[in-house]
Amino acid sequence: MEITRLDGKTFQRILCGGANGIRLHMEEINDLNVFPVPDGDTGTNMTKTIESGVFKMMENDAATLSAAASNFAKGSLFGARGNSGVILSQFFAGICEELSKKQQESASIAELSAAYLHGVKRSYSAVVTPVEGTILTVVRESAEYAKSHLAEDSTLEEFLKLNIEEAERSLARTKDILPVLSEADVVDSGGAGYLYIAKGMYAALCEEEKSLLPKREETASAEINYDLFTTDSTLTYGYCTECMVRLQRAKLEREALDVKVFSDRLENLGCDSIVAIREGDLLKVHAHTLTPSDVLTLCQIYGEFLSVKIENMSLQHSEKKLAEPQKKKTPHKRYGVVTVATGAGMKALFTSLGADVIIDGGQTGNPSAEQFLSAFEALNVDYIFVFPNNGNILLTAQQAAELWGGAPVRVIPTKTLPQGYAALSVFNPSVTDPDDQVDDLIAAKDAVVSGELTVAVRDTVIGGVSVREGEYIGILDGELLTSNVDPITALGDMIERIEDLSDRELITLFVGESVSEEDRVAMSEALEERFEDHVVEVYLGGQKIYDYLIAVE
Repeated sequence: MEITRLDGKTFQRILCGGANGIRLHMEEINDLNVFPVPDGDTGTNMTKTIESGVFKMMENDAATLSAAASNFAKGSLFGARGNSGVILSQFFAGICEELSKKQQESASIAELSAAYLHGVKRSYSAVVTPVEGTILTVVRESAEYAKSHLAEDSTLEEFLKLNIEEAERSLARTKDILPVLSEADVVDSGGAGYLYIAKGMYAALCEEEKSLLPKREETASAEINYDLFTTDSTLTYGYCTECMVRLQRAKLEREALDVKVFSDRLENLGCDSIVAIREGDLLKVHAHTLTPSDVLTLCQIYGEFLSVKIENMSLQHSEKKLAEPQKKKTPHKRYGVVTVATGAGMKALFTSLGADVIIDGGQTGNPSAEQFLSAFEALNVDYIFVFPNNGNILLTAQQAAELWGGAPVRVIPTKTLPQGYAALSVFNPSVTDPDDQVDDLIAAKDAVVSGELTVAVRDTVIGGVSVREGEYIGILDGELLTSNVDPITALGDMIERIEDLSDRELITLFVGESVSEEDRVAMSEALEERFEDHVVEVYLGGQKIYDYLIAVE
């Protein structure tokens, strides 16, 4: 098979193959973890990200390249989770952006190569401080190599093979670029994930595979029982109305689209559960309404429909109860707070500090961009503050903020639960200026020293600290500092490493779900005795993975 132009069906095929390629090696990628803590979820995050794009693409089964690319980009952006997943979604979004903007039925291999380079540019721009020796390096070097070795008559097979060849070499070099990888004797997990995607794409193109579409983890919906809405029924719950609109330049010249104003107009029409998101020249709209025709008429002011779905919410699926009434919007207020947390105690604590929506997640459980968008939708506020509370969730929160078309979103870059606790502790709803509020929150986040204690899951050496599997390791502001068979010693030694400890007054201890009452009491008493000049406060956080978290202020 010699393919010299990429069409929509072939694009769908190779992307499905890419999704299958990484899923087959998902756990292997998860195990490529530098730190000896149970947080290896890069493979899971990247798999779910690309599968979200595939599922969205296959919903419409669009035949044209531009339509397939557009649907895949949207699905992967919304489904992105974890830093590597976000970078991957931005890379493919850049590729799809180039392939879809010309509205062509197919693309030449030279055009595909240019699209890859645009994807590289977009993936780098998604990271504030790009780090070489990561997935960024692998996608860049493989795309540049493929372009430099293309001939006028190069085929799609040759292009994909060139990408794989350089991706393998680039991945091997990540050890030489990042000392932390060399020390742990592993290659970059995100780069490895991309290599398996590239190999899966090539295999799908060259091999005769009958079914490439990954299986959804959730069960399929049951058939709708239309007899539940009869000639005597009353439309109580309205219609769930969704549409995808391709914005038209001629129409936008007459009336510019402001997504916030657009959402307000939908609300004035009596709509509820409104989501309006613009991505380039696409507008996605979701609303619950008694008059879907009003929604469609408003949308058509700005463009033309690519898809429309209207469902009577009074119907039920055969195995479910009758649909619940629409939820009323919460009372309007100036600020809304969305935070990520794990553990009943931590969630209750964040709620008491003012959190309106808590997304369940954290280490090994990174939420998707779409979960953040759903949280934003639940709020009726002028400004939204987001606390990711995990370094691997920060990019996802930022991507969701960019996709959101409603109230302005400010992401506070909290990378740990203690940082989120410290920042949210100073949240003041009476502060009228959102910029002043952000400054206060970030200052509080920066002022706290955040520590984590967990059990090592492998032998390794990190930063000169020798770690044995099963030992307790202390991580202070992201740096592994201590390892000991005794948790009390490991945590105490870690706290002692704080340079300005004598200038601080408060040690707040958050106890994890696996810690017994006896061990909790022993740890509390040991800290009070060892750090007698400090106040020690203890909360039952119930968080997973980390037996103890500390905030030192």
